[in-house]
Amino acid sequence: MPSPVIVWFRQDLRLSDQAALAAAAHAGPVIPVYVLDDDGPRQWAMGGAARWWLHHSLRSLDESLRARGSRLILRCGRSADVLAQVAAETGAKSVYALTHYAPWWRNAEKAVGQRLDLCLHDGTLLLPAGAVRTGGGTPYRIYTPFARALMEHMPPAVPQPVPAQIQAPLRWPRSDALDDWPLLPRSPDWASAFHADWTPGEKGAEAHLSAFMDELDEYPDARNLPSREGTSRLSPHLHFGEISPAQVWHQAANAQGDAMIFLRELIWRDYAHNQIWTMPTYGSENAQPAFDGMGWRDLEAAKGDFYAWKRGRTGYPIVDAGMRQLWQTGWMHNRVRMIAASFLIKHLLIDWRHGARWFWDTLVDADYANNSVNWQWVAGSGVDANLFTRIMAPLSQSEKFDAAQYIRQWVPELAQLDDHMIHDPDAHAARPADYPAKCIGHREGRERALAAYRAMKA
Repeated sequence: MPSPVIVWFRQDLRLSDQAALAAAAHAGPVIPVYVLDDDGPRQWAMGGAARWWLHHSLRSLDESLRARGSRLILRCGRSADVLAQVAAETGAKSVYALTHYAPWWRNAEKAVGQRLDLCLHDGTLLLPAGAVRTGGGTPYRIYTPFARALMEHMPPAVPQPVPAQIQAPLRWPRSDALDDWPLLPRSPDWASAFHADWTPGEKGAEAHLSAFMDELDEYPDARNLPSREGTSRLSPHLHFGEISPAQVWHQAANAQGDAMIFLRELIWRDYAHNQIWTMPTYGSENAQPAFDGMGWRDLEAAKGDFYAWKRGRTGYPIVDAGMRQLWQTGWMHNRVRMIAASFLIKHLLIDWRHGARWFWDTLVDADYANNSVNWQWVAGSGVDANLFTRIMAPLSQSEKFDAAQYIRQWVPELAQLDDHMIHDPDAHAARPADYPAKCIGHREGRERALAAYRAMKA
């Protein structure tokens, strides 16, 4: 029997259209390994909501492997150290993996490659980062020309099936028990309601995609309506790699109706990963250095407002509904994410990085590329971003996008209000006693934000 090979799973927890697994299955006996590495990411170690998802996704992956005569080996520690140890125990010389672009994964790949034969494959994006470039050979910084260039290479390669055989090694190395890992919240179990919304794992991803295809024709309009939840909700499945972007692309492109608006969201995902590949510190540094001079409020002085925002107690119903949905389900409607982020940055004048860190800990789909690029887009500090001076009006946004039923679902104090009152109870003298007054007026917050921006530009 040839020497076994290691398949290093990370945010690619699937068996189908998994190029690293397919190549390893041809090379010899396969040892699938997942390493819980909190040392490499340091301050970007996985947040609480994502850890809940990871627990269930790993269990699903192990069940799928065992159904094929294999299993998932679990270890904790630095990726390079753990994989070298598994190789020494089993006689493996090679590690097969998909390429990832977060800075800590790039560092880990370099460290593993210095100790073992690392065979990297593509498959986390529609195209590898850096595959499309400007006429001058530089990476694209602006989304629209990036999307145009990427479309010239679409569709992506046809997704590959699960390998017909995944040969087991003669002897399995030791594995941690998943239940011994501190991934699930226990005291208290704040994720107890997550199962009502989510089914982590490859089967859950495929079922979710199939169900969304029945609604794809309505996506262009429904995606902006929080009360309808017309978004795909595939983001956590894509983040954990339970389904490949190529599979999503092909299934959407072959569905009835015009899928292009949805497919552009997949392209934006590629764009975001290209940005962190070019600028690894995108999650902690302003992409536009001018914003280093922005006069953000001191967080200690603003802690009451920040707490109100996190808990959904700002007095702005659509913001509060979104923040409560986030806390209870680990997810928030995309339109509401923009409104809530804009409110924190501009109405409350709190540095975007504080909001991004809160999302990092509370979103099941917390993704370094998407989270960082989207927050800097709202803040106006990104390389391709909304202007800071374009300040979302949460009250009119709520009414424009028909969020009344969404508010009733997540802010029960307001459930008895009529549609014309629920978006702004204060304006109709209809605010219930148990619902807070606005923490700042819209005009006051807007003028303060614009004054800070003018001072930055002076």
